[in-house]
Amino acid sequence: MQRKTIIDDASILLIYGKDVHMFTIKEYTAEQLQDPFGLLLGERYEFHLYIEVEEEDELYTGSDLALRVVYIKGEDNTSIAQTHFYEVSTNKVLDFDLEEEEAAAVKEFCGKHLPSEEDTNNEE
Repeated sequence: MQRKTIIDDASILLIYGKDVHMFTIKEYTAEQLQDPFGLLLGERYEFHLYIEVEEEDELYTGSDLALRVVYIKGEDNTSIAQTHFYEVSTNKVLDFDLEEEEAAAVKEFCGKHLPSEEDTNNEE
């Protein structure tokens, strides 16, 4: 799995009424998942988005956090199959879900940062 650093931080800022939620993607990894039996439609990618949140945010734990995303790229559409936040040091899954607007922003981010075939070939 190749680790890439984002030069310009990717911030996801969401405003719900008076609440402002923001997390900044500091780094990410992306890997195409293999389907050895050819049962699944589309290409699947696993992303780990290493994030930073403000202390005031309900997601803040004082530990390094990440968001695991399984992203599907079909012939004519894309989707997110699964997400979960977790603490990096313990792999403890946190009981938080992405809001619809957050999911759309994460989906857009993943679509723009798919690993190239060259990246995949370099890892073997």
